[in-house]
Amino acid sequence: MPSTDAAAPSLWRFLLNLHGNPRACVWTEPMWGLSMALVLPYASVFMLAMGLRDEQVGFLATAGVASQMIWGFASGVLTDVLGRRRTLFIFDIITWVVPSIIWALAQNFWFFLAAALINGVVQVPANAWDCLMVEDAEREDIPKIYSLVGVASNCAAFLLPISALLVSQWGLVHAVRILYVNAAVVMMAKILILYRFSTETRQGKIRMQETKGVPLRVLFGGYRHVVRRLILAKRGALFALVIMALVAAVTLVTGAFWPVVVTQHLGVPDAMLPFFPMARSLLAIVFYFTVIPRLLKAVDLKHPTMWGFAAWLLGQAIVVAIPAHSTASAAVYVALAGTVILDSFGAGILFMLSESLVALHVDEAERSRVMAVQRTAVMLASAPFGWIAGWLSGMDRVYPFVLTSALLLAGLLLAALRWVPTGGGVAEGGAAESAGSPADGVTAPSPEEQSV
Repeated sequence: MPSTDAAAPSLWRFLLNLHGNPRACVWTEPMWGLSMALVLPYASVFMLAMGLRDEQVGFLATAGVASQMIWGFASGVLTDVLGRRRTLFIFDIITWVVPSIIWALAQNFWFFLAAALINGVVQVPANAWDCLMVEDAEREDIPKIYSLVGVASNCAAFLLPISALLVSQWGLVHAVRILYVNAAVVMMAKILILYRFSTETRQGKIRMQETKGVPLRVLFGGYRHVVRRLILAKRGALFALVIMALVAAVTLVTGAFWPVVVTQHLGVPDAMLPFFPMARSLLAIVFYFTVIPRLLKAVDLKHPTMWGFAAWLLGQAIVVAIPAHSTASAAVYVALAGTVILDSFGAGILFMLSESLVALHVDEAERSRVMAVQRTAVMLASAPFGWIAGWLSGMDRVYPFVLTSALLLAGLLLAALRWVPTGGGVAEGGAAESAGSPADGVTAPSPEEQSV
């Protein structure tokens, strides 16, 4: 993988030299930080303040993932038929603007459930966004692009004190409602700007033409071909799928229960919550421009992946080891600082690597459908962990982090013992395993696929 001796300046130069769709996607991503990222630290405690129980919070996480699983399956067909750019525009509005309004008006469990189910549509624009961003990019640039996405998504760190100020001045419930309204407005602006400065990808135009007039029954029937020949027959695709599933499960649990364990188990005041993701984001940005680029100099991504799992595992273990406190002491803050440092590196590099591994192992001609199937499988695998974590949290607030520690240990062992190299110009397995013609299983399906 190409690199320079000055890793951080190289990433800056790469950012400034971006053009086309990668530029549009990366440069608008900080707006995510100005919207949803400001409210996420309070999402779970807001639910508790509205009278929900731990088990209900966990159920909502699982319900949201179940919705994502359904929409993830449909995302490949929708992205091919409508095009990457149009799909992203339509479904980003459904995914973010509509649920944000519902969250802002939420009164009970049913509001949160409706918002979670609608937000599950996120897998459709996520697939379209990935395709839009990387399909016209050079293969060797993909990890750098995802590194910049990680940096951009962490830019909210500079504004998180605003959330803390609002909570301290207006109280938790009123402040969170204001933040959700802000999220709806800013995300709408982001969607419009990205649509204006992006264009349909080369492969997107091809897939739109190939799927034009093809019945949906035939298009969905083509997934059988994708599963058999492009995923199950490829060790690299399967390996990337499992890595992404583990990262998704840990992200799901920590996102829902980190605020709960910090406030309810360790005695940290609600107003302090944003400062932890702020510190985590700032550190992640530093790592993206210093340590992570140097780790990516290796041709193989095995050791960076192992380092990511190991660091995140240690951070989760520290959370488990901290004794309960009614009011957080100095020792608690010191221990939490250690977890923030480890999590910022581990989660940061694994986010980038899990997405990169999928992109590198996927056949370009079938990217949207392969990624749709993989996303569905990831959601199917990770969905139960929200409910399981909620059940565990009802017994002891640290138990969800025992669960995440076990998942990260499994990821570390998998990377160490079952690593599959990303290989060269085509996805692992070579041309003999590729999809053949782009129409295979779609415009010219087998009789078996036509009967589905």
